[in-house]
Amino acid sequence: MAKTKNKKKKKKKAKISEIKEKKASRQSTGRFGGEKVAYTATAATQVFEVNDKKASFFYVAYTRDDADPAARPILFCFNGGPGSSTVWLHLGLFGPKRMELDEDGFKMGMQGRLVDNEHSILDVSDVVCVDAMGTGFSTTAKKEDEKDFHHYKHDVEAFSHFIVHYLNRNGRWSSPKYLAGESYGTLRGAAIAHELFSTHGVEFNGIILISSILNYQTVGLDPKSWLFHPGNDLPYTLYLPSYAATAWYHGKLSDEHQASPIGEFISEVEEFALGEYWSALAKGDQIDEGARASVAAKLSEYTGLGGEYIDRYDLRIHILRFCKELLRDQRRTVGRIDSRYVGIDRVTDGNVIEADPSLDATGAVATSALNHYLRDEIGFDSKEIYKIMSMKVNERWEYEDFKNQFVDTSEKMREVLSRSIGTQVFVANGYFDLATPHFATEYTFSHMGLDPEVRKKVRMEYYEAGHMMYVHQPSLEALGGHLREFVNATT
Repeated sequence: MAKTKNKKKKKKKAKISEIKEKKASRQSTGRFGGEKVAYTATAATQVFEVNDKKASFFYVAYTRDDADPAARPILFCFNGGPGSSTVWLHLGLFGPKRMELDEDGFKMGMQGRLVDNEHSILDVSDVVCVDAMGTGFSTTAKKEDEKDFHHYKHDVEAFSHFIVHYLNRNGRWSSPKYLAGESYGTLRGAAIAHELFSTHGVEFNGIILISSILNYQTVGLDPKSWLFHPGNDLPYTLYLPSYAATAWYHGKLSDEHQASPIGEFISEVEEFALGEYWSALAKGDQIDEGARASVAAKLSEYTGLGGEYIDRYDLRIHILRFCKELLRDQRRTVGRIDSRYVGIDRVTDGNVIEADPSLDATGAVATSALNHYLRDEIGFDSKEIYKIMSMKVNERWEYEDFKNQFVDTSEKMREVLSRSIGTQVFVANGYFDLATPHFATEYTFSHMGLDPEVRKKVRMEYYEAGHMMYVHQPSLEALGGHLREFVNATT
């Protein structure tokens, strides 16, 4: 009988890709804020190690050609998700080109054509648009290492390393520095500002929060779902003004309310929300029938929903139920990211929208526009697929730093504002944003315990648009002007 040798199977070594930095540049000119500016657009990757893991972060930078880099302001921006690339801020607000949409921000065509963005702040600041790990072209040497960056703390560390490396490589340490985040990017931004200040000694002249969410308790969301936590009544109060704004926009209110300027109407709703409504929710099932009926009637008046429907849900309307119910009689739904958008579900019955029409309306436009711009106009050559949005990243995002508590970086923001004398904050809010409602943002800042002198360093502005208020052209024009003022005032 032939003898067989016992051979030990060799473990396969993890395949490591050799990550080389890539770069493509193009010089151009544009008119921003009424000024003609010559600039260089650079699409590139920056490779470095974080916690013994090699990472390659993709970014697109815009630098003014005739400016002294050492004195020129520089702004780092990113979107959120988690799992979103920075295409939205890039081709919606800060870049020299933007997606072609009509005046209200609705789709002009899935081709994703680009037009000049005269409202970009490139006249007053350079801009660096950075894609989070697992989005855009950002990746790791070992593919399995990528998931380690899908983690609140590790993500903050990685972005902080990116910014420090960029400052080192490009001689920008003496530049006035700005940080801009949108949505989860605002939560990330507060943590990055704290990390850079406390660990690396980096101070920012300004922190820009677009559609801010620093404390998840205010919107009641479980990070792994869109559900409000039972027992936390705060979101029902803080969402109400945004529900009212949405009903106002879609003409579901009385003639008196429809005739009111939105700012005045929302102020009235906010007073009710923190007064009679909050008191009613706090009483729970101890509320008397007369008070309950009064609150239900007022909620119906402000939201356009039926009193019986409101009573059925115990005076507590969940965000997704509102999106499904408001236009049910028209067989339409409203968007969560931007409630001006309407969608069509298969059936009118049910409590949850099938998809968010506001995301559907811009996703294809952004994908086409970004890929054309990087590959054909800047000349960045990559065989990889640019990941506009990754739900895989979103689903496996790790929040272990916040176990048994709500995700919250508002205290980090308070600490940065209190310790860094020169740092100021600009907050942009959309009235029709049902993802990060403006009243929740106000609540967060008013509960930070900011000293009165520090509170003066926070500026808030409001726009008649949604989460990505810059897709609405009048709001883009106003926001661009406000950001230009903010940079000039803090440089």
